[in-house]
Amino acid sequence: MQSVNECFNKVKKDCFKFISSQETKTEKFKNKEKMIKSFLIPSCFWIVKKINKKKPLFIGLAGGQGTGKTTITSIISIILKKYFKLDIFKISIDDFYKTRKQRTLLSKNKHSLLMTRGVPGTHDIDIMLNFFKKIKVKKFKILKLPKFNKAVDDRYSKSLWYKIQSKPDVVILEGWCVGARSQNFTELKKPINSLEKVYDQNFKWRQYVNYQLKTKYKKLFNQLDCLLFLKAKNFSILRRWRLKQEKKLWLKSKNKKNLKIMNKSEVKNFMDTYQRITQQMFKDMSKYSSIVMNLNNNQEIKNIKYR
Repeated sequence: MQSVNECFNKVKKDCFKFISSQETKTEKFKNKEKMIKSFLIPSCFWIVKKINKKKPLFIGLAGGQGTGKTTITSIISIILKKYFKLDIFKISIDDFYKTRKQRTLLSKNKHSLLMTRGVPGTHDIDIMLNFFKKIKVKKFKILKLPKFNKAVDDRYSKSLWYKIQSKPDVVILEGWCVGARSQNFTELKKPINSLEKVYDQNFKWRQYVNYQLKTKYKKLFNQLDCLLFLKAKNFSILRRWRLKQEKKLWLKSKNKKNLKIMNKSEVKNFMDTYQRITQQMFKDMSKYSSIVMNLNNNQEIKNIKYR
């Protein structure tokens, strides 16, 4: 307990400053001290025990839409840097989305639903695999990685990409489908929502996405040393949280001219593409996640389980 208190006193200023930057006038974080002291600091102590100085520790952090992945990842990074003096590199799987041009081509050649970013098959996994490979080599060279602008649904220009100057101690890859596994044919064939019934009647889209999970994504996720899972109660609550995210994106954006912000109907259609994999993750992610953080209806961590 003393170590937790000592750690909290050292990191609280930076953590609270970050949390404040994520708040809006109408959306404020509740119980932030409890979240940090009771859940995130103990998780960091667990993580530190797994570190091997010879190579970076690869952590996957998964959770559905609006579960707070970016916030949790950022606070964990602050704690690991500030208290444990570790070099951390965090990135979202969202930053590896294919460009609008690439997805347009994909939608024409494979399936029209692949124009919508999100599902496996809409990320540039080759760049990610190359990054994982290069960051492990002894003679480290400066790396540049893409950065995605969701507000305009395309990548930022290369001048704004992430630049990794030195080999980190810990790499955190966060994303909604990080660690997800493929389904069998029987599970795949039955539509689970109106989008699949209407727009994927021959289930070519589902098969394509599932094949990506079974091949390239599996190869990527197998390189993770541990997996953290933010588990919401159900899928319907994720829809609500995602809509809040869109409103927040609008409020925080300075240049609103070319924004591609979704309305309620668009969020529903967008979330329908995520439903199958998300619900499968609800069923089985707890079995192979190192840490499971169960969330309540207010997006707060209710309890935490280690495996």
